[in-house]
Amino acid sequence: MSKNILITGGAGFIGTHLTRLAKAAGHSVRLLDNLSPQIHGENAAFAPPEGVEFVLGDVTVRADIERALAGIDTVVHLAAETGTGQSMYEIDRYYRVNVQGTAVLLDILANTKTEVRNIVLASSRSVYGEGAYVCHDCEPSGQRCFPNSRLPADLAAHDWTPKCPRCGAGIAETATREDDKLSPASIYAATKLAQEEMIRIAATSQGLAYAILRFQNVYGEGQSLQNPYTGILSIFSTRLRLGLSLPVFEDGEETRDFVHVEDVANAVLRFVEKPALSGALANVGYGEPTSIMEVATLLAQLMGSETKPHVTAQYRVGDIRHNFADLAALEAATGFRPAISLEEGLGRFCAWVETQPIPQDMLDKANAELKARNLMG
Repeated sequence: MSKNILITGGAGFIGTHLTRLAKAAGHSVRLLDNLSPQIHGENAAFAPPEGVEFVLGDVTVRADIERALAGIDTVVHLAAETGTGQSMYEIDRYYRVNVQGTAVLLDILANTKTEVRNIVLASSRSVYGEGAYVCHDCEPSGQRCFPNSRLPADLAAHDWTPKCPRCGAGIAETATREDDKLSPASIYAATKLAQEEMIRIAATSQGLAYAILRFQNVYGEGQSLQNPYTGILSIFSTRLRLGLSLPVFEDGEETRDFVHVEDVANAVLRFVEKPALSGALANVGYGEPTSIMEVATLLAQLMGSETKPHVTAQYRVGDIRHNFADLAALEAATGFRPAISLEEGLGRFCAWVETQPIPQDMLDKANAELKARNLMG
């Protein structure tokens, strides 16, 4: 059965891919977006696809959300500020958009007669903090453990690897499950966890279906090349096109779970089309860890650059060392597993990047802001 879908932040990276898939599947789509200059550039204009309604508005403005909700039965809540490092000093803005924006949406649903029966929230793997590890020194060997966030003093000493919280020994990363310990290490992560709890409580009390999806590192064609605070592949691709160096933080061995945006949009669409009446919680990633050095090297190769990534031993307070997703819950709920490999996805990303104007490199500016606040070393 076709749905009437509102996608908040719908003019953004994930929203545009979801819109395309949802329209192809026969759904009606309305987008709400404020066209943030940090993401879309200054004086941005947006032309929605044919048959898609666009509402220029802000999730923190009640009248904008009320206008956008008319006739809607499903809300996909993507709108959020997303820069981990930036969140550590723009705390009020991240709270207002991520937490208060979600509160306004839920307040309207609680106090106004609407047709909304299903909410799908884009959350983040950042709620786990360091995520799951195993310790082979504890008895019995192979116990799962969840280290605390790395302290600034440890990072300054270049002590990159988390330790077992029980015995202090070195530990090995493993796939993180939805029922693992939650330990946000940044303001951004804290706001995403707040969103999760608000959605869970409000949807349950109002008898709404809901799904909370914890995205890993989403990448692909269409992602913002303007934003220096998020999206390492965008940052690196711009520097390669400008002939600049590729600085890799820490020792380059930190890993992320890179998942292509089309796989993410397909996962979201499953929960739109099959509402989770008793609620759902699922990781959305590719399910494999890749080091930053490895992905930077592959990106340079695919873009035909001879630039070699180099380790800087710099670091950002609030960054994690490792995290990759256990996908069992996603598969059990939807039968879907992301299938676009990193090499295929990066190839598609690079082909798209070459069609785009070369943006100004803003990495040094972003790093300077962090250093000025003692959030980077």
